[in-house]
Amino acid sequence: QAQLVEAGGGLVPAGGSLRLACVKSARTESIYYMGWFLQAPGKARKFIGRIDWSRGNTEYADSVKDRFTISRDKPRRTMFLQMNNLQPEDTAVYYCAIQPRYTGEFRTWGQGTQVTVSS
Repeated sequence: QAQLVEAGGGLVPAGGSLRLACVKSARTESIYYMGWFLQAPGKARKFIGRIDWSRGNTEYADSVKDRFTISRDKPRRTMFLQMNNLQPEDTAVYYCAIQPRYTGEFRTWGQGTQVTVSS
């Protein structure tokens, strides 16, 4: 079951940029929101932002606003996370997930992709 797959992580110097992608299988549940999360070493998973799949409206955590941007390609069932001016504290595993209904929880998760930012 390859329901969600993240790609695009890697090692980048401080100040650099990365673009992550999350591809949804056609066999998975419908999407109301698709979102990005991160988990830094030794810390709890943290919300980055989400996109309303139908309308394209986005919401972001204050901690990443103005540096990270979420977008989507609906025909390709793909969500992107553009990350600019990366800093060492951004080092984490980045996950995408689906919230299938307007109310509820994110319940379908990808395997994550590692982002490491060197100083």
